[in-house]
Amino acid sequence: MTIPRSTFALTFSLLKGMRKIGSFRLWSIYFLGFVLINGFGGVQAWSKEGHIMTCKIAQELLVPNAAHVVRMLLPDYANGDLSTLCVWPDQIRHWYRYRWTSPLHFIDTPDDACSFDYSRDCHDTHGGKDMCVAGAIKNYTSQLSHYHEGTSDRRYNMTEALLFLSHFMGDIHQPMHVGFTTDEGGNTIGLRWFRHKSNLHHVWDREIILTAAADFYEKDMGSLQKAIQANFTHGLWSEDVTSWKDCDDLSTCINKYAMESIKMACTWGYKGVEAGETLSDNYFNSRMPIVMKRIAQGGVRLSMILNRVFGGLDPLKDTLVAT
Repeated sequence: MTIPRSTFALTFSLLKGMRKIGSFRLWSIYFLGFVLINGFGGVQAWSKEGHIMTCKIAQELLVPNAAHVVRMLLPDYANGDLSTLCVWPDQIRHWYRYRWTSPLHFIDTPDDACSFDYSRDCHDTHGGKDMCVAGAIKNYTSQLSHYHEGTSDRRYNMTEALLFLSHFMGDIHQPMHVGFTTDEGGNTIGLRWFRHKSNLHHVWDREIILTAAADFYEKDMGSLQKAIQANFTHGLWSEDVTSWKDCDDLSTCINKYAMESIKMACTWGYKGVEAGETLSDNYFNSRMPIVMKRIAQGGVRLSMILNRVFGGLDPLKDTLVAT
């Protein structure tokens, strides 16, 4: 039975009235201003729309001190808007200088295990430890914790650390970024999304987001973002936000986020999907709430980390040494 899309539209607090979208280390970020503005480069992980919404949600939840630090760390052309550079790690991952960052965008888990174990799964293809999205979040959070030590003899590039952390918090909440090893998180599972070719990973990265925006918001991503925010401020998820932000130990929390994603990948991503088939209304209607909730969780949790690191709110307990 096909579920009418209008059914979910009513449940998801549609906001139809809103139609307006509202050194060597740094040269690559400034150059990317041209890349982003002109639309060059491939988009990976959450689509650019997913990452932008995650970062917009996070920035709007920052306390004043944290908001000030974020604005100070961004290059001038970003005009204080973190979301303008949230896709930067995807844009540069194939540049020679940044090729080493490619494994940091995902976690490969054993096929059909439907579980995440940091010591088992967080490594690159050469066995390099901590080389996965969970390890990257821990590392860059630890780097940013040194911000208040001042600029003299600073060991880390704080701007890059901020951009990597912001991006990777989006990635770890995309369920297919904590997927099975053999199919590369669904990338090798070719299928059709309604009438065009795609793959299972891309369906979760972008297809569901773009279909939701087209069907319910006349392709206005700003309105879609407002609907997501409405659901965690006074809607479907408003009673869950406190638990989303609950975190006493960074390592434990990040591992939990990864575990959530692989469980969702098994239950909602892979389940019932065969290579070569066509996914349409039934898959879209049942999976769209999952995608939107994960974007919301990524944004809320990113703000939690930045508020604690930069805003002095209940600092995270973590013994991880930044590398």
